[in-house]
Amino acid sequence: MQSEAASASASAARVVLVGVDVGGHAGFDDTLDELALLAESAGDAPVARVVARRKAIDAALFVGSGKADELKALVAASEAGAVIFDQALSPTQQRNLERHLGVEVLDRVGLILEIFAARARSHEGKLQVELAQLQYLSNRLVRRWTHLERQRGGVGHRGGPGERQIELDRRMIGERIKALKSRLDKVKRQRGTQRRSRERAGTFNVSLVGYTNAGKSTLFNALVKARSYAADQLFATLDTTTRQLFLADAGRSVSLSDTVGFIRDLPHSLVEAFEATLREAAQADLLLHVVDAASPNLAEQMAEVDRVLDDIGAAAIPRVLVYNKLDRLEAASEPRRLIDAIEVDGGRRSTRVFVSAVRGDGLPELRLVLAAAVAGTSGAPPEAPAHEAAPESDPLADTPTPPLARIA
Repeated sequence: MQSEAASASASAARVVLVGVDVGGHAGFDDTLDELALLAESAGDAPVARVVARRKAIDAALFVGSGKADELKALVAASEAGAVIFDQALSPTQQRNLERHLGVEVLDRVGLILEIFAARARSHEGKLQVELAQLQYLSNRLVRRWTHLERQRGGVGHRGGPGERQIELDRRMIGERIKALKSRLDKVKRQRGTQRRSRERAGTFNVSLVGYTNAGKSTLFNALVKARSYAADQLFATLDTTTRQLFLADAGRSVSLSDTVGFIRDLPHSLVEAFEATLREAAQADLLLHVVDAASPNLAEQMAEVDRVLDDIGAAAIPRVLVYNKLDRLEAASEPRRLIDAIEVDGGRRSTRVFVSAVRGDGLPELRLVLAAAVAGTSGAPPEAPAHEAAPESDPLADTPTPPLARIA
């Protein structure tokens, strides 16, 4: 446990962050930094962090009664109004913890859903988020609120005779989920019509994908001179934006789409709800996998993006790795060249381009790579000039960086 900065906004809700390491899980974030960023993105102010280690999860309180008592004391001492867990809680665990701690308890999935609900702007985005929220809520009605135990029915009441409030709520949620899925099916068909129209016109489609806050929207704005919302926060934008990008070296334009960012343990309900949006990536001719080159968790974040791409059927689409935020690297970590190749997926080589979407470094080189991909050339792109203050070796590269044999 460690205290957070006391400069958090007074209007923000004070929250305690909790992470539980079960059996020394390799992907466990013992700093809870990402959860803190999620909480801040939701408008909360983390005031304390607690890390617990257990051999197995407690079925009733997730952390066990002893740690739950410690949490209760910490909540009272820090005057926190909520506790946020970095793992998914069962409905029973969430209910029991709220009763024991006396404050609201939220898990990682619920927190992400709250952020999505606050950030969705388009009609489609709002439908997708509402669907995911209702699917999440439908599993958490069982005895969580006492009013759900009251029976309804009789003259002047909604529901059948003897129908309990929980049954009525569950039925209403089910009906709303069905209606939302029907409306999203229409959106999917509309996107399919638009996609077929682009295919008939011979449009080359490029989609930006990557971990949240890797700088996709900033790069998108820099490439197409757009004004899409971009901020240094998780899930700054949710809605897919598409613009035309003219490539002088290819003598034609391509369709460039900015998509929603991915994150560790992205709720499956969100992946399902955002199917229409994510399909833009699954149907692209080329993916630009934007990576935060300055992130200490770069490898884990890349693996998570690969996992989601595999889930949506986009694993086989050719991609280019775009290592963004070159401006945030230490001088000793700067690359020798702005274009090289790297081995991924057990031997497959992928083009890698280093850029700074803020300063503009590497954008001309990225355009060259895109032009070569559009033209379908087999030759290597021109070698980029050596970066100033470059070291003798590239600490970001796991393999040698010879000129590329092809763009793929």
